[in-house]
Amino acid sequence: MTEEFLPANIWHSLREDHQTKVLPWITPRLDRRSRQESHPVDDFLFEYYPISTNKLLNWHPGFGKSLEAIEIESEDFPSGSYEFIDSKIQIRNEWLTKNQESVIGLIDFLTKTQERSVRSGCFGLHEWAMVLGAEDVRHEKWPLRLSQEEIQATIDEVGLRCTHFDAFRFFTPIAAPLNPLQLTRIDQNDVEQPGCLHANMDLYKHSQRFAPIVGSEIVRSAFALAKDIRTVDMQTAPYDLADLGVVPIPVETEAGRDKFAELQLGFAQRAQTLRTELINALKSAYVTAEIKG
Repeated sequence: MTEEFLPANIWHSLREDHQTKVLPWITPRLDRRSRQESHPVDDFLFEYYPISTNKLLNWHPGFGKSLEAIEIESEDFPSGSYEFIDSKIQIRNEWLTKNQESVIGLIDFLTKTQERSVRSGCFGLHEWAMVLGAEDVRHEKWPLRLSQEEIQATIDEVGLRCTHFDAFRFFTPIAAPLNPLQLTRIDQNDVEQPGCLHANMDLYKHSQRFAPIVGSEIVRSAFALAKDIRTVDMQTAPYDLADLGVVPIPVETEAGRDKFAELQLGFAQRAQTLRTELINALKSAYVTAEIKG
């Protein structure tokens, strides 16, 4: 792969475009923090992973590109992963080498996930399993829209089918034994599947981790997908978020479950496309650079 050299005016424009696109996601978060307010839907992507607003604002050209620059401009790029040399900003080869094993492991994980069949039918009940029988809930500022009896009855009727460890680990002691898969971190490489909402949200985490390789276009696509998924995630949750304008998808009903399944399959299709782009971008950095794995 021939390195692409971006003149200053070109990459300045690309960076400005990126920042213009992400500011509508970032500004409300910063405004809430200034007022010491929280939002269980829109703050999730900045707190759970956690990835700061500054990291989302940072622009990355992606592997195979170098930037015409003056030295002071290199201060806008993370010094651990970029270097300024010969009037250019470029990815440090040492950083690529240091991350080789982690990237190869992630490629394997994403590829295995991608190749599995989409499993639907969980109906977003992981959020229900996180509050079943609990006196204290994760989003304590927001009331439940259903009673514990109704939550239990829905779980009994529909069943739990969670395949994602990072959701399962928050299940209450009453709910965890009801899940057919008793998930562990070690098992994640063998059970993660492309229909899972949380697995597809995690594409944002993965893309941010290796943003210098994958570039900000993929990062933005991953964030947009994760944001849409998180909205539906909380629409199906048993919380009453009407004050935030979050309209419930009542998965305690057949019509609600049908709606959720339709949305879930749409997210899975978007995620599979994005997962392919992410895998290909990660592979290119090592195959092309002849850093063998």
